[in-house]
Formats: sequence, C-alpha cells, structure tokens
Amino acid sequence: MNGPAVHVDTASPVPPYEQIRAQLAALITTGRIPEGERLPTVRQLAADLGLAAGTVARAYRELEAASLIRTRRGAGTRVAPLPAPPRTPDPAKLAELALRFVTEARGLGVDGETVQRAVRDALEE
Repeated sequence: MNGPAVHVDTASPVPPYEQIRAQLAALITTGRIPEGERLPTVRQLAADLGLAAGTVARAYRELEAASLIRTRRGAGTRVAPLPAPPRTPDPAKLAELALRFVTEARGLGVDGETVQRAVRDALEE
C-alpha cells in the first residue's frame, strides 16, 4: 500500500482495531486505495503502528467480512472489487429523502413551487 497512511490514536476510546478498520474502509470505499492494491501484511502493519498483530488481524477479518478486502495465500491481502450500486433505487428510501427535503425546505418558509424549482435546478446541474 503506497497510498495514504493509517494512524491509531492510543488515547482514543475507540479500540485500535476499529480505528484501523474504519480508516481502511473509508480509503477503500472512496477509491483512495484502488481495487487490487495490496495491503501490508498483518505483521508489517502491526509493526508500523506499534500494535499487536492480533489487533490488525481483527481489523482485516472485519474488512474481509464486509467484502472490502480479500486474502489469498501467496497473493496477500488485496482490495476487493466494490459491489456495483443498485440500478433501481429503493422507492421507500427515495420517498424518505424527498419528505426530509420538503420538510426542511418548508421549515425555512419556502413554498411548494420554490421547492419544485430547487429540485429541477438541482437535477439540471
């Protein structure tokens, strides 16, 4: 992994394995660590961070369970392909987002026509 570094704050109430997992997950899902990129070995990352190997191994296990990384004997640990986003949005989720937007807009004192115009403008961007 030649990209962004992972840091652990030992004074944080968040367990070190969770800090590692969250940082790597964010780097992977945002594409800062690309698909196929090889991650350091458990021992190497543990040594780099001054942690026990078991701590890093737990983070890697959780990332693997989330299908963000794959570990293969002889090939190491690599970033897995991200799942394709769903093609059809969940109608209930879309309705929830629309209701939230309308509620917030009306809370600002905006009328329905202005809300519709704002949505059309946003769609045209």
